[in-house]
Amino acid sequence: MDRTDLKKIYNNSLAGPLIFAGVLFLLPFVVQSNYILSIMIMIGFYALLCNGLTLLMGYAGQISLGHAAFYGIGAYMSAYLSAKMGLSPWLGMLAGMILAAIIAYIVGIPIFKLKGHYLALATLGFGVIVYTAFKELKDFTGGLNGFFGIPTISLFGFEFNNDFRFYYLIWLFVILGILFSRNIIHSRIGRALRSIEGSEVASDAVGVNIMKYKLQVFMLSAMFASLSGSLYAHYITFINPNLFDVMTSIYLLIMVVIGGASSIWGSVIGAAVFVLLGEILKSVVPLVFPNAGGEFEIVFFGLLLVVTLIYMPNGLSPQLEKLIARFRRNKELVPAPVAAGRDGVESGGDQS
Repeated sequence: MDRTDLKKIYNNSLAGPLIFAGVLFLLPFVVQSNYILSIMIMIGFYALLCNGLTLLMGYAGQISLGHAAFYGIGAYMSAYLSAKMGLSPWLGMLAGMILAAIIAYIVGIPIFKLKGHYLALATLGFGVIVYTAFKELKDFTGGLNGFFGIPTISLFGFEFNNDFRFYYLIWLFVILGILFSRNIIHSRIGRALRSIEGSEVASDAVGVNIMKYKLQVFMLSAMFASLSGSLYAHYITFINPNLFDVMTSIYLLIMVVIGGASSIWGSVIGAAVFVLLGEILKSVVPLVFPNAGGEFEIVFFGLLLVVTLIYMPNGLSPQLEKLIARFRRNKELVPAPVAAGRDGVESGGDQS
């Protein structure tokens, strides 16, 4: 078995997700801080959302500037059904995912006939329309005043009503989402998506139903976004339309690009970089620029996006993979210690 076969087995194995899950499980016991837990929870929300967006952009080659709309659809659907109609939040989450998938299917039929900048503008317009609906449908969403009284999630009487408990819930969904996405990538559907991303003309020539797979991955990414939105609503128990505006969609795009659209792990990396840098900026910028407004984040992440596209067009995940591969290679090259014989002569060789 050569090195290429070993690499394929390693990439398809569960070693990475299991190690990642183990680290996440131990983290709250090592770092006992509600502030750190709240940051990790926010990273989890964005990682789950960007997981689906990575499938759409990195593997199907389709850009979306309106994914905050599906994020909000899941949040408002679950909030309304649980707070106003008294249904279980789990049913609200499921209803939000179904609604997001239906809307993605209806919207995807016309917009995926477009390509390039026109496709991006179409998804941007969709996001603006949904954001406007969130503001104007006050009987349903509460408008700019917000939606109050969203209940917390409970399961068999166990209520996820603090950061410690919700931390494990959100990261359980993230791990399951990563495993699900890995299975798709290594399946026939994943190969079809990669062929579409490479060349739609060649894919059509070999019989790939391009529109079918575009719609399927768009619906799947919408369901990921809706699930993340529902969990977010039941975590903070209050939402308003400004949480799901166009800038949120742009920030999601930045996360995917920074993390690396060609890797599922890029969603976690991009979300972590975005949230951590955002927290650092909130602490440092007021000290350096006391009169700076709240727009400094837009400027900073815009510059970061430009720098990433110039110097690391594939994002951070390939760079981290190279570092890990180099570390493993150097570790393999370290010679094993040779035991010495009774007379001080190295054992294992001819001593004649």
